[in-house]
Amino acid sequence: MNALKYFYKTIIRTPAGLAVVLAFLLNLIIESLGRQSLIMGLAFLWERPLVFLYNGLILFAFLSIGMLFRRRVFAYLIIGAFWLAIGIINGVVLSHRMTPFTVKDLTVLGDGLSIATNYLSPLELALAIGGALLLLTAIVLLFIKAPKKKEPVSYKKNGAAVLAILLGTMGMTNLAVHTGVIDTYFGNLNYAYRDYGVPYCFLSTWLNTGIPMPQGYSRDRILSILPKEEPESLHEGANIIMLQLESFVDPTLFKGLSYSQDPTPFFRQLKQKYSSGYLTVPSVGAGTANTEFECISGMSVKFFGPGEYPYKSVLMKKTCETIPYNLKDLGYTNHAIHNHRAVFYGRNKVFRHLGFDTFTSLEYMLWPTKTPKNWAKDGPLTDEIMAALTSTEGRDYVYTISVQGHGKYPEEEILKDPAVRVAGDVPETVRFQYEYFVNQLYEMDIFLQELTRQLSEYEEKVVLVLYGDHLPALDMEAEDLTSGDLFKTEYVIWSNFPLEKKDEDLRSYQLGARVLDRLNIHHGHLTRLHQEKADSPAYLEELKLLEYDILYGRQYLYDGQSPYLPTRLKMGVRDIVIHDIVEIAGRYYLKGENFTQYSKVTLRGQLLDTVYLGPTVLSLRDPASPEDIPDMKVSQVEKKNGEILSTTE
Repeated sequence: MNALKYFYKTIIRTPAGLAVVLAFLLNLIIESLGRQSLIMGLAFLWERPLVFLYNGLILFAFLSIGMLFRRRVFAYLIIGAFWLAIGIINGVVLSHRMTPFTVKDLTVLGDGLSIATNYLSPLELALAIGGALLLLTAIVLLFIKAPKKKEPVSYKKNGAAVLAILLGTMGMTNLAVHTGVIDTYFGNLNYAYRDYGVPYCFLSTWLNTGIPMPQGYSRDRILSILPKEEPESLHEGANIIMLQLESFVDPTLFKGLSYSQDPTPFFRQLKQKYSSGYLTVPSVGAGTANTEFECISGMSVKFFGPGEYPYKSVLMKKTCETIPYNLKDLGYTNHAIHNHRAVFYGRNKVFRHLGFDTFTSLEYMLWPTKTPKNWAKDGPLTDEIMAALTSTEGRDYVYTISVQGHGKYPEEEILKDPAVRVAGDVPETVRFQYEYFVNQLYEMDIFLQELTRQLSEYEEKVVLVLYGDHLPALDMEAEDLTSGDLFKTEYVIWSNFPLEKKDEDLRSYQLGARVLDRLNIHHGHLTRLHQEKADSPAYLEELKLLEYDILYGRQYLYDGQSPYLPTRLKMGVRDIVIHDIVEIAGRYYLKGENFTQYSKVTLRGQLLDTVYLGPTVLSLRDPASPEDIPDMKVSQVEKKNGEILSTTE
C-alpha cells in the first residue's frame, strides 16, 4: 500500500509521470487490439521490448503536448482517445481484411463507409454509431468535470520540455532506424505493423508518401536506361482483355480443406492448356486498386509510401504513362469495366488519367444480379465485355474488374443448398466462411467458361488474361497455403487463336508487358523495361527511376513535358437515348434505350422522382407540364451520394 501511495505521489501526480504511465497502458491496449488478444499484446512487449518502448515514446511525445494546457487531464484524455480510436479501428479493420489501418485509408473513408453494410451487420453498425455518440458525450462531460490547473501554465518552461521530448523522440527514431530496431521500408504492411508497432507504422503511412527522389536521378541517367525507341514493328493485332477477378484463387491451395466437388474445374483446365503461373501482387485481403494500377501502368507500388493508393493521391490530378495510352498510339480503343460503383476509389476521375476512352460501371449495366452479401455477380460481365468489343471496328483493350468474390465472408450458414460443401478440421464459423467463398468461386468459374465460349466464337483475335487481384480476406497464414506465400495468386493467358504455352511466375506490374511481348508489341518505356531488362541487376533501381521521373520528376523521358493528356472519358459503351416522352393518365413516361436501375429523369439539372420500368421505359412521379418535355433528360446517378455521372444530350 505504501508503495502504491509513493508511486501515486511521485509519478502519477507529476505531469510527465502521468503521461508516461498513460503512454505505456495505451500502447499495450493498441497492440493488443491489433493482435486481437491481450496475451499477444503482452507477448509483443516481452519479445520486442525495445520496439514496444519506442512506440510508447511516440505516444508519450503526443501526450506531452497536454502539458501546455491548464486542463491537462482533459488534454491527455483527448489525445489518448485519438490514439485509442486508431487502435480500435485497426483492430476492427484487421478482423475484416488482412491489411492494417493506415492514414491512406482516411482518403478512401467515403468508399469504406459506402460499403459498410457489406461488412457489418445492422447491430454492429448501430453499436458503432452508439459508441461514437457516447464518446462525444463523454468528451463534453470530461471537459466540464475534468480538473483544471489553478496556477497559470508556464509556457516557457513547459514549452521547452515538450520541445525537448519531441526532439528526443526524433533522435531516438534515427537511432532505432540506424540500429535496426525499426525499418523505414515495409515490404509487407501487415508484418510491419506486427514487427514495428502500430503507432510508428501508422505515422509512417502519413509522413512517407509518394516516391522519394532516387539516388543518382538525372537527365543522363534516365535517358541511359533504354535506347532510343525505334518505330513500332509490324505486329499481328489482337484484342486484349484483362480480367481481374476479385479474391480469385485455386481453392486447393488451402491446406486442410476438402470439397464435395472441385469449385474451379474450368480454371484448372485453363491452367493445363494455356500459359499460366503464380502472380505476385502487392496486397493481401484488400487493395484491389493497387493490383489494378500495377497491371495497367507497369509501375510497382512498393516505391510509394506504405499503404498508399496512387488512385487517391497523385493520379487524381495527373496523367501517367500506361499500357492504354501506349496502345492508343497503335490504334486501340481502351475500355474499363467494373461491376461496382463508378466513384469507388475515384475511378470515374482516375481512368481519364490512365488513358481509357470508356468506363462501364455498375450504373450502366442492364441486368446486374447480387450475391447474398450484396456484391454484384460476375456472370453479367460477359455481356459487358462483348458490348465493349463490338462497340468499335478496330482493336480493343478491355480492362475488367470483378467483385463477386469480395468479403466479408459470413460466419454463419447463409447458403442453404450450396453447390460445394466444405469439410476440414476448422471451427464451424470458419468453415461457413470458406464454404461461402468457394461457392462464389464456383459461380465465377462458370462465368469464365461462358466468357471463353463466346470469345472463342468471336470473329476477331482475342487474348484474355485472367488473374486474382489478391487472396481473400480470410484468417490465414503463409503456412496455410501450398504456395507458401500470401501475396501469390495465379494467372492464365487464354486466346482464341494459337499462342504458344509458356509458364512462368510474374509480378503484377510485369503482366501487361509480358502479354504485349507475346503479341510482338514493344511500345512504351515501362513496357520495354520489363521486356528487355527484367533480368538486369539494375532492373528495380531503373524501374523506380522511371516511375519517379514520370510522376514526380522533371519528365526527362518526354523532354520535360508529358505527352499524355486526360481522355474524354465516356461513361458506358451503350448510348442512353430518349426516343419519346408521352403522357398517360396524368403521368409522364420516357421511352428510349439502355436505361438502367440507376437512370433518373432530370429537368434543368434537377433530379426528379423516377421509377425504372425496364431498359426502354422510365416513369416520372413528379409533376411536370408539356412545356418541360424539351428540357427533360436522363442521367445516370450514383446511388450512395446522388452524384450525376452522365446525362443524355
